[in-house]
Amino acid sequence: MTTIPEFFKGRHVLVTGGTGFLGKILIEKLLRACPEVGTVYLLMRPKRGHEIARRLNDLVNLEIFDGLRSQRPGFTSHLKVVRGDVTLEGLGLSAEDRTLLTKDVSVVFHCAANVRFDQKLRVAIEFNTLGARRVLDLALDMTQLEALVHVSTAYCQCDQKEVKEQIYPAVADPEKVLSVLEWMRDDVLDIVESKLLNNLPNTYSYSKNLTEQLVASYSPRIPIGLARPSIVTHTWKEPLVGWVDNINGPTGLLIGAGRGVIRSMHCKADYHADVVPVDIVANAVLAMAKQVADTKPKTPLVINVVSGKDKRVTWGEVLNNGRRHLYNNPLSNTVWYPDGSIKSSKLVHLLCVIFFHFLPAYVIDILLTLCRKKPFMVNIQRRIQGGLSLLQYYTTKEWTFLNSEFHALRDSLSPEDRKLFYMDVREVDADSYILNSVLGTRKYFLKEDPSTIPQARKLLRRLYWLDRSVAAIFYGLLAWLLYSWTGNFISLVDVFFSKTANIFAPMVRVRAGSTEAIITTET
Repeated sequence: MTTIPEFFKGRHVLVTGGTGFLGKILIEKLLRACPEVGTVYLLMRPKRGHEIARRLNDLVNLEIFDGLRSQRPGFTSHLKVVRGDVTLEGLGLSAEDRTLLTKDVSVVFHCAANVRFDQKLRVAIEFNTLGARRVLDLALDMTQLEALVHVSTAYCQCDQKEVKEQIYPAVADPEKVLSVLEWMRDDVLDIVESKLLNNLPNTYSYSKNLTEQLVASYSPRIPIGLARPSIVTHTWKEPLVGWVDNINGPTGLLIGAGRGVIRSMHCKADYHADVVPVDIVANAVLAMAKQVADTKPKTPLVINVVSGKDKRVTWGEVLNNGRRHLYNNPLSNTVWYPDGSIKSSKLVHLLCVIFFHFLPAYVIDILLTLCRKKPFMVNIQRRIQGGLSLLQYYTTKEWTFLNSEFHALRDSLSPEDRKLFYMDVREVDADSYILNSVLGTRKYFLKEDPSTIPQARKLLRRLYWLDRSVAAIFYGLLAWLLYSWTGNFISLVDVFFSKTANIFAPMVRVRAGSTEAIITTET
């Protein structure tokens, strides 16, 4: 049986999205676990004034490459950056680079994607769908191509309660949508956007939904694998425990809650939180390349890289354990005591947002204004609520992701590969993983040294007593207002009945006198 490192020996690889979260882990694992791989071409564009050479240098100097750097200082000789952009026609490749790639590359990993949920529809489709078509068109010309693995998402089929490992019909014909985008104005596109999404939650899911069918249409001519990871989170084991470099999804929630600015979350606590560590996803994608090359499928090999029924952890467990670990390892520069909770009722959540998010934010901004400083808390809360509204779609719904092909991929590996390219989510201890995610967020994303934890705990204790004092004052004031209002209400009722009695008393006396006279006369 050929192992994965043996498969990649001498083969040249193209990676798109190599500077993304998954792309970085994928490149590091490929170079570390497959030391005899040929050239790894990285499609990269200039960004924020940095040319591609500078971006490559920044990439290889990240902490995730420290271990590889100490083991094999010359690992960068396997990397070659190619100037290109999936949003440009022909990927923006020069004729020389295009010839090089079509002649050399035998494996393609298409990881590039715009993962923002709130992106404009045109941008999402041009990046995710049209970008994929440009990569596929390049792959058609690759004379040595043995496998192309496209990274999709398990949540591009949100209209399905049970998501199988198969290609589903797209909500619209991707080619027709791409054609419409060529002539439709942005203002018109904004008007029809909700109609086009067709029950999908956001433009990211929609563009990925279209892309899957587009990718499948190339499968008779290209051997294709389609990986569908669920919610991709911190590393579990490698190359560093708990590493993360973005605030997407649960990481942003962790930071917001840890800083005390998120105190309510609309969530179904008993629903499954289908998260999967990014290093498991990278291992699966690398293993899929070999599987596709070996089997040469005429339809895409679709694999749901998910925890599924293998490791059922609920949102309640994730959030409650995360809060417990944040109390023991608090973040520095915390704004308020992190004492939030999840709400199953949308109405209760909205009330909590008003009283515990926006009301304190306005108070803080007023104080900042009085101190002649620039207010910022209300704007932060607006941005947070915008992000939460997108995330809460996934925390208030539940899907069943079937993953028998994922099991089959894992079981097909040799004993050495099964250990090196681990993929068994059942082995992940949820509590320790959440703890490492908290510590990893502090250290790698927020750049807070572990030595700052004792000082952060002192700050947390002060914020606790401040929070309780403010709560006591608030509820005391509320009780006083209720008492005052109740007293005033009773006085108003008393006055009302007194006035009413004064008006109707003479009428009652007259009526009573008339009745008495009638009775006397009859007698």
